[in-house]
Amino acid sequence: MADRPVLAFEDRSYGRAELDALTEGMARRLAGRGVRPGDRVALMSSNRPEFVIAIRALWRLGASAVLFSPAWRAGEVEYALGLTEPRHAVGDHEALAAVLPMLHLDEPIEPIEPVLPAGPGPGVDRGGAAGVGPVGAEVWPAPPPDAEALLVFSSGTTGLPKAVRHTHATFGAAVGQWRRALGMSGADRMQIATPPSHILGILNIITVLESGAWMRLHRRFDLDQVLRGIERDRVTIEMAVAPIALAMAAHPDLESFDLSSLRYIMWCATPVTPSVAESVTARTGVGWVTGYGSSEVPVFTCSPFAADELRGSPLDSVGRVVDGVELRVVDPDSGVVLPDGAIGEIQARSASAMVGYLPPEATAQAFQDDWYRTGDIGQVDADGWVRLTDRRKEMIKVRAFQVAPAEVETVLHSHPAVIDCAVFGVADDADGERVVAAVATRAPVEADELVALVGGRLASYKRPRHVLFVDEIPRLPSGKVLRRVLRARYEEVDARETAP
Repeated sequence: MADRPVLAFEDRSYGRAELDALTEGMARRLAGRGVRPGDRVALMSSNRPEFVIAIRALWRLGASAVLFSPAWRAGEVEYALGLTEPRHAVGDHEALAAVLPMLHLDEPIEPIEPVLPAGPGPGVDRGGAAGVGPVGAEVWPAPPPDAEALLVFSSGTTGLPKAVRHTHATFGAAVGQWRRALGMSGADRMQIATPPSHILGILNIITVLESGAWMRLHRRFDLDQVLRGIERDRVTIEMAVAPIALAMAAHPDLESFDLSSLRYIMWCATPVTPSVAESVTARTGVGWVTGYGSSEVPVFTCSPFAADELRGSPLDSVGRVVDGVELRVVDPDSGVVLPDGAIGEIQARSASAMVGYLPPEATAQAFQDDWYRTGDIGQVDADGWVRLTDRRKEMIKVRAFQVAPAEVETVLHSHPAVIDCAVFGVADDADGERVVAAVATRAPVEADELVALVGGRLASYKRPRHVLFVDEIPRLPSGKVLRRVLRARYEEVDARETAP
């Protein structure tokens, strides 16, 4: 039986048996370098097959993978190493190699090259038929369900990132929930252009492997490559975080690509911008499925993916709660559980919830009883549709009135000149906080016009007091806006303009 392809990267294709053989070879190399069950191993890799091979090898050995973002600089790497204290490191980035000698930990960290040969080579055994393990493979004992498997880092949009700890049981539960939510089967084909170090990237990779589906990894996101990939590979599920969705809507030749193989496009990581999603659907005929999760609980909700249900899914909702997850809405101040339709903090309970943070003292604040506090403000209506209003920490308080940045951003996005935008609050002596809008445009527009647009649709206290024009909105790879970066940029501009 032929070795059925399961992974593609550039011009290279990998079958299941070949991937297993390469995993076994990597596991032997890591074991030979001293990696043992229970060890934490830093993994800093770009989106490439070696990442998939390395993380599977670590789990085969019973080690825990600490996922470092390939976008990090030396200072960020040093911080993450000090927080998680791994005993070994696997990577293809100079930033990782540069920092290792600078640290003085109790246990030495040993860099290990993950790059494997394209063909048979030292330490790599080739398997036979699909589904058969590599010849001479070691018998590695399966790690217990409660053993630590994965550490990913929280977004750090408001401060230093925390390391989120998942066990084999919690991450395995998340994979099962995601597979059912997407309706993924062995017939599906997916592209992955998001960083593998982010919870969405690693969740997609492992879900594809567990489903027997097929995936193409992209070294980096390039919209034309992604669109051509849908045509060439007959991709059935496409993932789009906010920057990808914005780029698709702005593509001048979007209609020229054959996207008919897609079952749907999934919008993850941030609430949908309806005008952007509707523009893409009008131009391609492809509908959207919305999903909602976090590093701490990877899957909360998903909208229906069946064609007849998809047409009726509201774009202002992040979907309905998935099987295996419970949601409730509580008063953010008192913690009292609120009825259907009431707006408050969304909390979740699931077997997929993280076991804790590093630093450990942050864990207690993340839970109310055994419910994870998402920090998101929203509601669950009587039909089970979940809608997000905003992040609790990002709410702006103007003269005691709450202003949700997402509400103002939705209005600004409706202006034809606006490509992207982000709203945030800054301190104000008179009002407590004032609203500031950072805006990237495709054509000239006056700040007063944008302020008037908001004022014409929303209450007067929600109008931006200032508009900061920027070349682009800084976002994490997940699509989350780095409001603290914009706030610092605005404060620099404001200081210059008010200086005597």
